[in-house]
Amino acid sequence: MAVEYERTVILMQRFEPVVRESTPSIIAGKLRTAIGRGQIPPGAQLGEAELARELGVSRGPLREAMQRLTQEGLLISIRNRGLFVITMTDEEVRDMYVARTAVERAASEVILQKGGNDVAAQLQRVVKAMKKAADKGDLDAMSEADMEYHATLVAGAASTRLTRMHNTLLTETRMCLTALEKRYPDPHTRVGEHQAIAEALAEGDQERVSKLLVSHMEDALERLTGGGNAVAATA
Repeated sequence: MAVEYERTVILMQRFEPVVRESTPSIIAGKLRTAIGRGQIPPGAQLGEAELARELGVSRGPLREAMQRLTQEGLLISIRNRGLFVITMTDEEVRDMYVARTAVERAASEVILQKGGNDVAAQLQRVVKAMKKAADKGDLDAMSEADMEYHATLVAGAASTRLTRMHNTLLTETRMCLTALEKRYPDPHTRVGEHQAIAEALAEGDQERVSKLLVSHMEDALERLTGGGNAVAATA
């Protein structure tokens, strides 16, 4: 009897509860991805009837999804005109990189408090994919690996709040990547920056991780806007 009880407890502990994602959440995710990938470009107006038809959903959940994206800052509501995808100014790009730097540095600190070898190993695998894409000159694959790298870094902290903040920032980042990827004469430069951060994390060197993250963000910001001083303020 005791053995059967222990077996039941083990089975109960093996799985996390299944969380069903709501329809508005699914729609918001699809729209977020489309915006990030440029399928819905900056400045585009979102037509409710057209989107509902394309997605095969009713307008109620769609409105709720678009309201979420408005709260996240990805959409802007203009009175008597409707909802539009944001167009990021240089100042907004700088602000986004300031926020990303703060979130990713915080995540790295949490990771190293727990021991960062597992996360570092995951990042190294992503770097290999990034290098493979760079060798082929596949800029789209490089950008996907770039996004995966930073998402993996923050996910490694196992903080729902950091991850939630970072997801919105990554969507804004993805909006910039098309312009950014064209401003690296040698795509392997990006690979090297990511490799160095992963190595510092594996070594448990928090100071070096922070410096490399700031330098990485500064470099991207400089290439995008011609000035990256805003990120240094978080150092």
